[in-house]
Amino acid sequence: MCGRFTLTTDLARIQLQLGATSSDVDAWAPRFNIAPTQNVPVAVFQGQGHDGHRHLTLMRWGLIPFWSKDPAIAHKLINARSETAAEKPSFRNPFKTQRCLIPTDGFYEWQKIGKTKQPMRIFVKSREVFSMAGLWDSWKNPESGELLDTFTILTCGANSFVTPIHDRMPAILSPEAETLWLDPKSPPEKLLKLVTTAYPAREMDAYPVSTLVNNPRNDAPECALQWHP
Repeated sequence: MCGRFTLTTDLARIQLQLGATSSDVDAWAPRFNIAPTQNVPVAVFQGQGHDGHRHLTLMRWGLIPFWSKDPAIAHKLINARSETAAEKPSFRNPFKTQRCLIPTDGFYEWQKIGKTKQPMRIFVKSREVFSMAGLWDSWKNPESGELLDTFTILTCGANSFVTPIHDRMPAILSPEAETLWLDPKSPPEKLLKLVTTAYPAREMDAYPVSTLVNNPRNDAPECALQWHP
């Protein structure tokens, strides 16, 4: 599962890391406690073949399938299990044609320690921006006619580093895997392998953070700082 993450990097750095344009994102203030229903820069593939490119656009976290009559379903679809995403009605079509990258520089999970839960910030050792695999869809409000683009984060079984903290983790993509994930011509079997194979444990790190992150209204640098009991 992934229910909260950070993106503390400025827009120019995000563009550079993903090799993406971003005319749809005018500005991005660092975020330290991103929660479901909030808008986040997401990279999608636009164009065809060699003329295509990566483009950053704002989408709301929590997928609303195009056919849904109730937008409240988004609260249940902030994550999608990679193992079954290609088969489930909510994710089947996006898995075929509407894949995306969600940039982040860390995500939170809550580790059970006795009767308490300690929030942990998990990241890659390079401390750089990395991509979580996602799916997106466009939903039309039947009353206003407004289009709303939303996304979900794919998760897989945790690697040996994350397992003591949580049994699931986001499907993290290497730069090479990012290209395959966004390529419209990638075969389904390759896509499935990309998002069901956990990111290498040796390349990950984590530290405890303050319980400030428990409240999604808190979005300050202190949320992402290492906490010392």
